[in-house]
Amino acid sequence: GTIPMRTDLFDFDLPEERIALQPAQPRDHAKLLVVGAPAGVDALASDALLQDQRITDLPQLLRAGDALVFNDTKVLPAALSGIRHRGDIRAKVSFNLHKRLDGHRWLAFARPAKKLAVGDHVQFGGDDGASCMAGSLDARVEAKGDHGDITLAFSFSGAVLDEAIKAHGAMPLPPYIASKRSADARDEAFYQTIFAKHDGAVAAPTAGLHFTAELVAALQARGVSKHFVTLHVGAGTFLPVKAQDTADHVMHAEWGEVSPDVAAELNEVRAKGGRIVAVGTTALRLLETAAAESAQIMPFSGDTDIFITPGYRFRAVDLLWTNFHLPRSTLFMLVSAFSGLKTMQAAYAHAIATKYRFYSYGDASLLYPTVDAKPARI
Repeated sequence: GTIPMRTDLFDFDLPEERIALQPAQPRDHAKLLVVGAPAGVDALASDALLQDQRITDLPQLLRAGDALVFNDTKVLPAALSGIRHRGDIRAKVSFNLHKRLDGHRWLAFARPAKKLAVGDHVQFGGDDGASCMAGSLDARVEAKGDHGDITLAFSFSGAVLDEAIKAHGAMPLPPYIASKRSADARDEAFYQTIFAKHDGAVAAPTAGLHFTAELVAALQARGVSKHFVTLHVGAGTFLPVKAQDTADHVMHAEWGEVSPDVAAELNEVRAKGGRIVAVGTTALRLLETAAAESAQIMPFSGDTDIFITPGYRFRAVDLLWTNFHLPRSTLFMLVSAFSGLKTMQAAYAHAIATKYRFYSYGDASLLYPTVDAKPARI
């Protein structure tokens, strides 16, 4: 099982300027750091623990029969500004939706949360001329939790609600980018993968942002298959770990689905000796949630709050493609579980020294598992 560990073990010094504020253009022109590849296994592999490559080298790094697993969630523009009505008294409040509860209710972080009480009525976009075409969107504060968590019950539901959110909402850029610049029209396109299909995420599965139609075609020509799972990424993915000990951190739940067809395809890939490459920590967490003790991937639909830290034994994933994460984040803990803490500390020190770009709009890494994290094969 996982070992409770001190959170500060996952701290490192990240200079501000290493956080990318804009994506690479074109998407597949970013850098790629290959970490922990055993010597001689791939066309580009050498004895070096760390290899500096380009995103476009990925087809040569994989083999025919390998499978890429992408998250096809679609980001909703989930940053909403509204007016709270309580009798005749009004107040401006902004919300970041973070988890759909059902057809008409969402959990949201509110700022300032102290201005809201259960029963308050909130109106989005009714007052400014720009969005009057779309009409106004109304919600009621149904519940109020700790940490500024609010349950909003909207006046619309289902696909109609999704369209209303799109009409009134802004793209929710990750906090470390949003604190440095405001979202613009380009982010609507940049902060969405080319695979985005199912509305429901409030953050992009950013590892997938590097893929272009050309890169996907080159991978298919190489004999690498592509498969899709859906995990609606929540804003909890950005929350820093405040607990002193990893055992005390509570992960936010996110809704995900691995279809029976995809589960069967991936088990067949493995049976034939192919490797499962998770594109992103979201795809990895969902596949690990869906995997049985035997390492068979089972169909899955529901919430997952899996929190992966060193000592976790991976079952479903052979290689991980992911961006560079922030200090003390649950995602740096996850990559440390996959490739080893010392290895990842060395990889990140190298990445910082050689000016890799970090975070959601940054460069990518291709991680091999440490010997002790290698998936249990059937």
